[in-house]
Amino acid sequence: MSKMKSICVYCGANSGVNPVYIETATAVGSFIANHHMRLVYGGGRVGMMGAVADEVLRCGGKVTGIIPDFLLSAEVGHTKLNELVVVKSMHERKTKMFEISDGFLALPGGMGTFEELCEILTWAQLGLHQKPIGVLNVNGYYDKLLDFLDYAVQQGFYKPEYRAMLLHDSDMESLYQKMLAYSPSGVQKIMKDRSKI
Repeated sequence: MSKMKSICVYCGANSGVNPVYIETATAVGSFIANHHMRLVYGGGRVGMMGAVADEVLRCGGKVTGIIPDFLLSAEVGHTKLNELVVVKSMHERKTKMFEISDGFLALPGGMGTFEELCEILTWAQLGLHQKPIGVLNVNGYYDKLLDFLDYAVQQGFYKPEYRAMLLHDSDMESLYQKMLAYSPSGVQKIMKDRSKI
């Protein structure tokens, strides 16, 4: 992939206890804008989500938020985006985010972030897409998750080729280069034999 036109960011609606999380969200927002990518995200105005979106906008970048109507009515939606798409369900939200994104990036977050990351990885494993998926491992936040996935491989529940689909780095530029270099050829090989799933 020579370039990503849009990148979907999964991250928390909270800020975390360490200031480094919000600092990183802001830095990622600047990175996205400076690389002329559109930010696609969950449409929130608070926590990590709000920090990424605000910085992309501040830097003159474009932002598309996808938010279910029940969250918009709870007044957590970001009303100053270039585009805010209101949908009826969480499932529709995730599907729309998937459809308009060229790649996926997970920053620190809670259960919603984990769920989004696991689902998009599962879709890749099933051959439903061949887009790069990256985790920015800020402050070692994802160390235990990455260790667990390695353990799942060791225990025979997760194939090494699926584990390799999740790219990770503590540096955004390095992670971005890994995402650009990601080759879906391995996915195509896996999907030749559905019995391997």
